[in-house]
Amino acid sequence: MENPLHHFEVHNIIPIHIGGLDLSISNAVIAMWVGLALVGSMFVLPSKRGLSLVPGKLQSVLEIAMEFIRNMVYEFIGEEEGKKYIPFIASLFLFILACNLIGMVPGSYTITCQIVVTGVFAIGIFIMTLVIGFSKHGLHFLGILIPPGIPKVLIPLMIPIEIISMIARPVSLSVRLFANMTAGHTILAVLFGLAGASLMIGWLPFGFTIAINGLEIAIAFIQAYIFTILTCVYIGDVIHLH
Repeated sequence: MENPLHHFEVHNIIPIHIGGLDLSISNAVIAMWVGLALVGSMFVLPSKRGLSLVPGKLQSVLEIAMEFIRNMVYEFIGEEEGKKYIPFIASLFLFILACNLIGMVPGSYTITCQIVVTGVFAIGIFIMTLVIGFSKHGLHFLGILIPPGIPKVLIPLMIPIEIISMIARPVSLSVRLFANMTAGHTILAVLFGLAGASLMIGWLPFGFTIAINGLEIAIAFIQAYIFTILTCVYIGDVIHLH
């Protein structure tokens, strides 16, 4: 049976080497470009045609998505503070969702199955929350390391615990998305391999692949939602110092 992890291998499509830098265009890069193109077209096409009071299919999908994202931002960040973050949160959610769904297409590549990609997302969000916290509260932002109402004798113990807790946020954020997408694709690859290994027992694994494919589509939405909602929670925490 073929290695079930072959789907996660990065292959250079157009080799480009400049000096000591490898700038080759790989299947992962192409998948990312396709994801950006899909998200961009969702906003560009309706605006070129002109927004209508009676929306078409694409405009309806975009309006539903933006209303969903706006409500999520207002719930965890607040209406007044959250307005400025709606474009970022919308871009993050739609891009991750697009990349997750692209990986469901046979022969494509799922960039969210790479811990490097999800790690960069998570670290970037973590750094952004620190910048937001210090720019809004100054050095008073360090008070987030001391839970309210804690006895003074426990402060030296709680500060390192809170620091570890904050550092664990980008780790858990990146690993959660990476692990869920990788596990689902690995199971699908194994079942497809079993279905093709024997014609006599092939129908049973093939039936499971249909059910798991549907589950994977749901997971693609759920993981994009979880990643985005945790981002909103982290931003809300540093703004309101919860």
